[in-house]
Amino acid sequence: MRAILSGALLVTVLAAPVQADDAACKRHISVVGRAAETRAPDFAEVTVGIEARAATAAATLDAASKAVSGVSAQARALGVPPADIGTAAVTLQTATRTVARPGGAVTEEPDGYRASNLVTVRLADMDRLGDLLRQALESGANRIDGVSFGLRDPDKSEAALQVAATRDARSRAEALAEAVGAKLGALCTLTTTVGTPYRPALEMARAAPMAAKGRRVPIEAGTIQMSSEVTAAFAVAQ
Repeated sequence: MRAILSGALLVTVLAAPVQADDAACKRHISVVGRAAETRAPDFAEVTVGIEARAATAAATLDAASKAVSGVSAQARALGVPPADIGTAAVTLQTATRTVARPGGAVTEEPDGYRASNLVTVRLADMDRLGDLLRQALESGANRIDGVSFGLRDPDKSEAALQVAATRDARSRAEALAEAVGAKLGALCTLTTTVGTPYRPALEMARAAPMAAKGRRVPIEAGTIQMSSEVTAAFAVAQ
């Protein structure tokens, strides 16, 4: 499985477009430079929780909270620091049931309460992710909202890719200038775009049955494709 960094976040390198020389930049070459690299993710993030139903609001919320407390305890037992364990959502709603009436009429009647409590866990030791999912279900969780992978510090890689993309743009511009018998001049303008992460999710329906049988849930982190693109304009002279 490969997570692709997609989308475009426009980042202006300078507060205003570079203007080396207004007259010189009237004759220019515009190019697009690109760079990409594949990285292994260094953390996994999973949101798990419980959906519970009971006759009273308090009993429903207590049931959901008890299961989530077990999930948090399992995460801490696997070495996850408290800062990487956080509540994602808590909901409490009245539940209803459909009742068929004589004559074909259908009505909704109160039927206790429905609650959910979700916790998000960020795990640096991704080899333990399958164990965490199985233990979460054994603790009472019945919902997995998704598993995603990422980099804790993507800025360093993004900065290096921007430099590589800029060098690629310069190289392309030099080749074009040489092809038309011109000399490449100063940089006129430069803007960059950086990919933003897409994090694929593993559906609960796929994960829960495997874990319910006591087996470690198989999870493959795959790789993350990072990319950067710059648009540059260089002055040219004969």
